[in-house]
Amino acid sequence: MTSANLDTLGVSVSGALGSAIVKSSVAFGELTVVVGRDDIVKVLTTLRDDPALLFEVLIDICGVDYPERAERFDVVYHLLSPRKNQRIRVKLTTDEHTPVASAIPVFPAANWYERETYDMYGILFSGHPHLR
Repeated sequence: MTSANLDTLGVSVSGALGSAIVKSSVAFGELTVVVGRDDIVKVLTTLRDDPALLFEVLIDICGVDYPERAERFDVVYHLLSPRKNQRIRVKLTTDEHTPVASAIPVFPAANWYERETYDMYGILFSGHPHLR
């Protein structure tokens, strides 16, 4: 994706998500947005349903551990818009005690990825039907 396309995508995402975005950047040819933990379901729903975005496919959810931080985990969502031929990375932070709302109501495929993230890192997902 070209830099101009990423800039345009960034403007569209910023307009749709507004204050839910804590930070955004371009890395490895993808737009990355960091959002507040409590906003994740709203953010994912907007990215999926906004006609200018249409990120309808959840590619992956994974975790990254930074043990030196108070909120030691990043939870990372990779989304694809097949109709727009674009990708986006959505990140949030949490700790080992604070759950992240499950993305299953937005993307049913999140079920497996959340269980895998829980198994690997112990990251909790509230509203998940069965993490074990």
